Amino acid sequence: MHSGLRRHAIGAGISVLAAAVALSACNAKTTSRGSKSALDTIKKNGKIVIATDASYAPNEFKQNGQIVGFDVDLGTAIAKKLGVKAEFQDVKFDNILPALQSKKYDIGMSSFTDNKQREASFDFVTYFTAGTGLMVKAGNPEKLSPDDLSLCGKKIAVEKGTTQEDELTPKSAAKPDAGARLDKCKQGGKPAPTKISLDDQNAANLALGNGRADAVLADSPVAAYAAKESGGKFVIAGNAYDTAPYGVAVPKNENDLRDGILKAVKDLIADGTYKQLTEKWGISSGALTDPKVNGASG
Repeated sequence: MHSGLRRHAIGAGISVLAAAVALSACNAKTTSRGSKSALDTIKKNGKIVIATDASYAPNEFKQNGQIVGFDVDLGTAIAKKLGVKAEFQDVKFDNILPALQSKKYDIGMSSFTDNKQREASFDFVTYFTAGTGLMVKAGNPEKLSPDDLSLCGKKIAVEKGTTQEDELTPKSAAKPDAGARLDKCKQGGKPAPTKISLDDQNAANLALGNGRADAVLADSPVAAYAAKESGGKFVIAGNAYDTAPYGVAVPKNENDLRDGILKAVKDLIADGTYKQLTEKWGISSGALTDPKVNGASG
């Protein structure tokens, strides 16, 4: 989930990539026959169904049973620009992208880091920038830092499917960019961190609180918000790193929908709505001024 702000899970892997290729071939044929695009269907239905994992405050979380947060407010505003209503569905983070492939939802908006691996299967409309933050117990008793080898050999809690989990996962054919933290420890002659992968961010935070984990890695705004809301139990150690854009995930070959969302985000920036929302949720430092399609670096 949702980083540095990055729910950055990288992914749905080779099977999803293969499915994307198959779907793209399929869509190319059906589109040429003049079938309705996803945007046509959304407008006909009067709503856009948005998958999000509501455990990633302040971006998407539950308050009094309702899904709220920055992504929710922005998604609602995007829907309004498209002339429809937004319907958010709470979905486990690492299930969202596969579900988009099967057309169960129209788009995904859940603090997804836009990276090259994900862009192979989806288009992303960027709308924010975030990095990874390190959250530790108050006073930082283990003297941990994201910038040195102090995390080596420690127990690190992360949310499943995020870029932070990838950082602690060995490289593979499906995840060629994974394992950055493991490689750093190995090169420094230190033991690898122990990865504790949990179903949602709340569970990762709980693991730190009850001593199961020594630290949490999460998207920077999410870690900062959790520390602020912890009543002094948690703090952020060091600065955020690996800054990258968040993107709205759109199935490939739905260019009308993708371009409509891009125009909506640009319009929301221009009319001041976007600024109001980043200020409302206290995340103005990650505000983005120039949204793009597929804006991953590297």
